[in-house]
Amino acid sequence: MSNLYFHYPFCRQACHYCNFHFSTSLKNKVNLWDAMKKELILREKEISLPIESIYFGGGSPSLLRPKEIKDLIQLIKLHFKLEDHLEVTLEVNPDDVTAAYLSGLKKAGINRLSLGIQSFNDKDLLLMNRAHNSTQSLNALELISKTFTNYSLDLIYGMPYSSLAEWEENLETALGFNPPHISAYALTVEEKTALYHNIKKGEVVLLSEEAVEKQYQLMVQKLESLGFINYEFSNFGKPDFFSLNNQNYWNGKSYLGIGPAAHSFDGINIRKWNVSNNQLYLNSIKKGKLPFEEEELTVKDRYNEYLMTGLRTTHGISLLHV
Repeated sequence: MSNLYFHYPFCRQACHYCNFHFSTSLKNKVNLWDAMKKELILREKEISLPIESIYFGGGSPSLLRPKEIKDLIQLIKLHFKLEDHLEVTLEVNPDDVTAAYLSGLKKAGINRLSLGIQSFNDKDLLLMNRAHNSTQSLNALELISKTFTNYSLDLIYGMPYSSLAEWEENLETALGFNPPHISAYALTVEEKTALYHNIKKGEVVLLSEEAVEKQYQLMVQKLESLGFINYEFSNFGKPDFFSLNNQNYWNGKSYLGIGPAAHSFDGINIRKWNVSNNQLYLNSIKKGKLPFEEEELTVKDRYNEYLMTGLRTTHGISLLHV
């Protein structure tokens, strides 16, 4: 089985911790979306297996209109084989969620949402420079929980100045909506981000590793006691609600990444990555050229990746493969 991933590289504003490729200038978003559809067709022959997961990430793909998503899904159906149990996930920001938007997404073919909450604490959201506030998060979750059966929410633990009690309150708030899936990530400081520079200037102080570990252990204990399975280090799902997209990555299956900075893997030994520049990407696609670099993984590379990804999951690794 294969995955399709679409990297939509636009955001309304820059989160201080994010080092993904994105632009806060939206002037080229229509042209770039058209270019992504052209890239998809140009790379049609790179996928021979049926697709079981389509994932829209970014960036902020909830800036897309439902019609734009519907048109793309129709294009995919024309050019690729799809599994009956196809999972189609869209990452959404709380400030983009309305009842009308969710209804449009369902009609477009989206059957799973990943909601970028990060925190229900406005102090954390301000430090991260998120575009939404806690009230918008609660409203979005209320609407999504009534509209979608399959959805996930993202949380970040280890936030500067956060206490164990505040983190527990975050978890309790999330669990109050009975979500089927939660992804939770430790705050990571990446170079060339505003957070990195704020820490260097002494304006932000990180938690100790011990404090971060306590937050993680509290989360694992609480979620597992409620029937969540920690199927991958950062992902917790109820039975039958594990993310196909996530599982396929960790299991080394093939995936095709479309859009600036998107990565692809043939499931064997070829990895490709698109240029991380919107204008260069547009110029290349206009000429009918694919804007990626590639590498051939050695046997050692493959073993290292197998160990790195397998040890993150509940199924672990097999000594027969080592």
